[in-house]
Amino acid sequence: MKITFLGHSAYLVEADNFKALIDPFISGNPDCDYKVEDFTDITHIFVTHGHGDHLGDAVPIAKANNATIITVFELGETLMKEGVDVFTMHIGGRSNFDFGNVKMTPALHGSGIALGDHFISGGNPCGFLITIKNKVLYHAGDTGLTMDMQLLAYENVDVALLPIGGKFTMDINDAARAVKFIEPKIVVPMHYNTFPVIKADPQDFANKVTNAEVKILKAGESLVL
Repeated sequence: MKITFLGHSAYLVEADNFKALIDPFISGNPDCDYKVEDFTDITHIFVTHGHGDHLGDAVPIAKANNATIITVFELGETLMKEGVDVFTMHIGGRSNFDFGNVKMTPALHGSGIALGDHFISGGNPCGFLITIKNKVLYHAGDTGLTMDMQLLAYENVDVALLPIGGKFTMDINDAARAVKFIEPKIVVPMHYNTFPVIKADPQDFANKVTNAEVKILKAGESLVL
């Protein structure tokens, strides 16, 4: 499995015939050097919630690649109206796919979808446990610290992607506590420094983590399992 950081909370995940994007905030992402048209042969797109910096360019990329968007039911119902293929789930559900399986996890956040000058509900925000060839990737989405994260220790997470920017998500201290709960082998910080309001020092986070290897990825860098 190859995991490439695209800035903010966006990732490209590749394994054999599986090529997926998570929270594809590409256009308008100041840290992302890719363009929407750079993504080809995308098979799946995971969307944790409806905010623009996470839903991002999911629809145009899905249309260009005939990719399946995996997300919560309410957000999925809205995206279906855009003419894209959507597979919907809900918190706690696990589904099997040809590449492995996906479990949807809780996230403490919002999920309003901006439509012109108003918002509509995007349902519950979520995170994802994605299992490919016995490797488990956890993308937390936007979330605060929750005691439910202790249950993730039973999932044998290989890599956890956790927000550390504070303000709208966990800050560094809470993210370090989350690592103790989850017990991943590797943790990658995300959702920080994209905008001044979520400024955080990833090295400070790394110094506070005592039970996992911390990989600080710059946008464009990859982690291979």
